[in-house]
Amino acid sequence: MRQANHQFSTSTSGKGLYNITYKVKSWVIQQKISSGLLTVFVPHTSASIIIQENADPDVLHDLANFFQQLVPEGDSNYLHHSEGLDDMPAHIRSALTQTQVSIPINSGNLLLGTWQDVYLFEHRRQPHTRKIDLHLIGE
Repeated sequence: MRQANHQFSTSTSGKGLYNITYKVKSWVIQQKISSGLLTVFVPHTSASIIIQENADPDVLHDLANFFQQLVPEGDSNYLHHSEGLDDMPAHIRSALTQTQVSIPINSGNLLLGTWQDVYLFEHRRQPHTRKIDLHLIGE
């Protein structure tokens, strides 16, 4: 059983979903691990990692709009707003989604569905540079 770790950064231009599949796939292929499990993790409290549809961009748009309506900015019930009106909503959106996903690897490939890709879900309005950690275990 082998293990491999990698960290890369990706820049965001504000709220939205950013496709990171190519960077993830490229690294997995380089590891030459045929069968295993990949963990993709974002070590931030105001961004998420999700697997979502890659075919119709309306899905990503609708998903972002849904979270905007579900967790609006400027709610007077929020006590935490030290980094702006989008600060606490970003934490809530991150808590409602996930900071990691696990993806099986078979024949050296990510076992994603036909229409699935891996996305960084940025919950803050301002541009950020987000770290993404990858951990692969297998043989």
